[in-house]
Amino acid sequence: MRFLPVILSAAFIANASYAQSFDPQPSASQVEIPNIGSGIGLLDQQKEKFIGEKVFREVHKQMPVIQDIWLEDQFFQVFSSILSETQLGQPIGLVVIKDPQINAFAVPGGLFALNTGLIASARNIDEIAGVMAHEVAHVSQRHFSRSEEAFKGQTLLSLAGLLAGVAIAAQGGGDAGAAVMLGTQAALMDSQLTYSRNQEREADRIGMQYMYAAGYNPQSMADYFETMHRATSRVSFLPDFWLTHPLTTERMSEARLRANQMPKVKNRIYDVDFEILKWYTMVVSNQATENQLQSLASQKNIAGLIALAAFYVKQGDYVQAQSTLDQVKSSGKPLVTLLQTDIYLGQNKLDQAYTSIASTQMTMPENRAFSYKLAEVLLRQGKFAQVQTLVQRFINKNPRDIQGWQFLQQAANLDKAGSLRAINVLRYRAEAEYWSGSEENAIKSMLHAQRLAKDNQAMSARIDSRLKQMQDERRMKI
Repeated sequence: MRFLPVILSAAFIANASYAQSFDPQPSASQVEIPNIGSGIGLLDQQKEKFIGEKVFREVHKQMPVIQDIWLEDQFFQVFSSILSETQLGQPIGLVVIKDPQINAFAVPGGLFALNTGLIASARNIDEIAGVMAHEVAHVSQRHFSRSEEAFKGQTLLSLAGLLAGVAIAAQGGGDAGAAVMLGTQAALMDSQLTYSRNQEREADRIGMQYMYAAGYNPQSMADYFETMHRATSRVSFLPDFWLTHPLTTERMSEARLRANQMPKVKNRIYDVDFEILKWYTMVVSNQATENQLQSLASQKNIAGLIALAAFYVKQGDYVQAQSTLDQVKSSGKPLVTLLQTDIYLGQNKLDQAYTSIASTQMTMPENRAFSYKLAEVLLRQGKFAQVQTLVQRFINKNPRDIQGWQFLQQAANLDKAGSLRAINVLRYRAEAEYWSGSEENAIKSMLHAQRLAKDNQAMSARIDSRLKQMQDERRMKI
């Protein structure tokens, strides 16, 4: 797989104009893609980081990225465990896309994305780890850079077409999206297929080593190849996967043989944590029905009960959600605490919501899901200073944290007496807009902040520097 979006079956309190909430939803009326340059030569790491961040913004702009911190962080933990077996640096991030297709993609610089369809089709976390390990191997072996050198920049041109195709498919035009992706790749197929096959074998081999070293069962990579092979037999057109991921019988056999030669890893007969993760994903992506969940819950299945409670929370039926959640209160699962807090927030029981989350967050302060749920409660209580302290340390670690910037914007807007209130709301909003792909709006917000900060030398210098960076990156070509 080259580092392109590729299908494997084949992401406020508004009492003033500058405080308007930014809601990063993909546009349904227009598909835009990055301006692709014609650079030739081996990509350096700085260029790869720029590409990764650019595509990160485009994915958030054009595709239905799920904004669920707990879900994102659960998969990021798996990804991080695999990444720790490599020499790669800090990744751009990992996003979960609301799409029932079996799909995953990787981009230079360390951006990884998984479709909810891939998660729903997996039988255990090891299978998902196998897909991630394969992707990580592509990045660690710098296949994208090598492809660009070998094919004189044509791979970057196909990035534009594939982004457009994935975006069109995500907006409901599946056949049209597939046609765009297939058309883009057709011109490059003859020269690239053999090279791609070699890359795939290398990614299989090295990826399997990564996942084994991280404690996952290498047999699961071979298992998931078979799942993908079965999935492709049910579609009427040749998926893009087959063009960039030739999954031949020989390759599947090699994967199984390689896995058999590795030390045995004990199979997870039943992993309740994965089942919770899987069914919760299906709830937030609308891939599970109430009847399905009720059937599981009637068997006193913990994952089913938690997922059903999440379903009722999503529906705003807090009485049913509470009744369901009460049956798993003793399970000690972290998602139960988050859902309980959501129920209290939905009922405007702010003191109970605070009690529900505060002690858990205190015992695990580095857990972003718990910290941001506490921030949500504190915002409702008007305790903006605590929110700023709580969230800023996560932003310092990851400046692409869209939810974190949104929390800071809301907290700044609550600071009615703050002399920098308007400026901070605007610059925090600009960051949320920028990383969500609305680069032009972000620059406009930052320009407004710049005008308001002209009499504050320190703040003005800070805004000028960030504004110039945004403008420069927007003008740069991939």
